Amino acid sequence: MTPAPGAPPRGRGRRRDQLIAFGWLVLVWSLLWGDFSWGNLVGGALVAGAVLLFFPLPPVSFGGRLRPGPLLVFALRFVGELVSASAHVARVAVQPGYRPRGAIIAVRLRIRTDLNLALTAEAISLVPGTLIVEVDRDVGVLYVHVFDTHGPQDLRASRQRILAVERRLVRAVGSVAEVRRVSADSVERGP
Repeated sequence: MTPAPGAPPRGRGRRRDQLIAFGWLVLVWSLLWGDFSWGNLVGGALVAGAVLLFFPLPPVSFGGRLRPGPLLVFALRFVGELVSASAHVARVAVQPGYRPRGAIIAVRLRIRTDLNLALTAEAISLVPGTLIVEVDRDVGVLYVHVFDTHGPQDLRASRQRILAVERRLVRAVGSVAEVRRVSADSVERGP
């Protein structure tokens, strides 16, 4: 019997996920110390083991697959948005007498998995001028503070930009069904 899509991993899958988390924690520990000595690796293994034992995170299932082409597209577009948003925030910051108006918008994501919510929220928060205020897991809604809005057209553009980030992320790491879902929605909603 195969688990339902989005169900937490069991058995070997759960152990594999814990082993991957263990490896990442040891790597981060070593990077923080700036040295890959045996002592740091052993210390990192002890810390990683303690973290996974005493602070277990809920299992996150990954039903997708990594697609290098769309991942590269996501990375390039993300860097472009970072540069563009940074320039915009810098321009507003040095403009004398200008008072930007912000707004909080609700954006309902099309894919409601915890992984998609977390990845999309993180990508949005890293771009200057946008900040996640709240996440409603139950309905898959991100509440986002957007910087320097002038009217409803800016709010619509911000919402479409957030949905485009989600679409690029899903195309890069989502399952086939998730990719179909965001592609179908983007055709219905327009570019």
